[in-house]
Amino acid sequence: MRTVPGPTDRVVVVGAGLAGLATALRLRGAGREVTVVERGDGPGGRAGVVARDGYVLDTGPSVFTAPELVADTLAAVGEKLEDRLELVPLETTYRAQFADGSHLDVHADVDAFAAEVEALAGPAEAAALRRYLADLAELYRLQMDTFIDRNLDTPLDLLGPELWALARRGGFGRLSNHVARFFTDERLRRLFSFQALYAGVSPFRAIAAYAVIAQLDIGAGVWHPVGGIGAVPRAMAGAAADAGVAFRYGATVERLDLRGRRVTGVCLEGGERLAADAVVVTTDVPERLVPGFSRRRRPTYSPSCVTLHLGVRSELPGQAHHTISFGAAWQQVFDELTREGRPMSDPSLLVSTPSVTDRSLAPEGGQVLSVVAPAPNLDPRSGGNPGIDWDALLPRYREEVLGVLEARGWTGLTGAIEVEHADTPLTWARQGMAAGTPFALAHTFGQTGPFRTPTLPRRGPVNVVLAGSSVQPGVGVPMVVVSGRLAAERITGPVTR
Repeated sequence: MRTVPGPTDRVVVVGAGLAGLATALRLRGAGREVTVVERGDGPGGRAGVVARDGYVLDTGPSVFTAPELVADTLAAVGEKLEDRLELVPLETTYRAQFADGSHLDVHADVDAFAAEVEALAGPAEAAALRRYLADLAELYRLQMDTFIDRNLDTPLDLLGPELWALARRGGFGRLSNHVARFFTDERLRRLFSFQALYAGVSPFRAIAAYAVIAQLDIGAGVWHPVGGIGAVPRAMAGAAADAGVAFRYGATVERLDLRGRRVTGVCLEGGERLAADAVVVTTDVPERLVPGFSRRRRPTYSPSCVTLHLGVRSELPGQAHHTISFGAAWQQVFDELTREGRPMSDPSLLVSTPSVTDRSLAPEGGQVLSVVAPAPNLDPRSGGNPGIDWDALLPRYREEVLGVLEARGWTGLTGAIEVEHADTPLTWARQGMAAGTPFALAHTFGQTGPFRTPTLPRRGPVNVVLAGSSVQPGVGVPMVVVSGRLAAERITGPVTR
């Protein structure tokens, strides 16, 4: 594994999102002097929070999985997860709500989950579920050490028995076909393939290896951090600060000070310069900041989304913590989203109501809802549409989404809204996210594993390391936390785990 040459005693990390915080904790645990520079007024990055009138709205990720990765990161500075963060395991990880009026509660307990599937689709599908969950666990085992939890510099790094085992299991076929080999019920096929959108590709174009995303949020379980997802970066930042990491909030990086092939300092707006032996950049478009850095090929970006975050004065009885509300259409709407550059005509929505688990997030008699509606990004080369004026369209699209929710069982929602926050592809673009998507580069085959930008690129300064969604291993809370460790190891060298 390539590492940063020369001295690395003083490190500046650009960005206090989950990737930057994970990097800072690892580096501080290895004895480096670390300063984190963040243009916002606190930690979190994409994991933003809006608090208003007693409602706490998470404006970023809404699903939290793999807490062991955060625990391992905190352990780098001698901290225990349970001392920093209270996690509640969700007995029902998802409620799948289908267009025919049926629904299925996805349980963390396999026996309870199988019983639900048997009641919905019969004993043969319940038996298929058990086989599929075992397959997911094995796929995850094969991929974690080989593709995900390591720095990759060339495709040759993948050569080994795990690669051949993954190929034999059909990991490089289509995800939709892989799922269909196990299940005959169309509803179950959808349940185990919609996660491909998290990786930025349609289930009909994603490789079967991305089935492992379902292992994280269905096979391995989902947790809720008390206080909301925003409590996670706050816990990590608190542990880092107590360990001696310096934080500079409200500070924007203007440029990196390059001398030869090394960056020697980070220059802030206003003229201040922070000396550095190495720099970790976690921004979504590092080529805008890192001199000489460029990607090997033009990137393909994931679809974007419109999010509505609502505080409602209503009990909304019977709601699950997370609901996947499927529309009747399926392949057609993925074509609309990723090929035609228009919003889904019959959308499948992720609706989270964390206040049913955590009453600290809403006042008495109220609930918090987060609604994620997939939308095209702004890059026409990625199937997006830069011509949509989301500022003008948002009021009408908001009414459409709320109408869909009302029709699907969230009766009385629209008239009970007290607090509201919305984001669109234009919002994400204004925050510096490429193509107006919070999901970064799509996990196409050519942007996966060793073909995705490494944490230590060969183009650019020798002492600038990258972390975050746009580099290895990829998108999502678990992946960006892993990227923080991978980035740190480019500076400290491999750490035995």
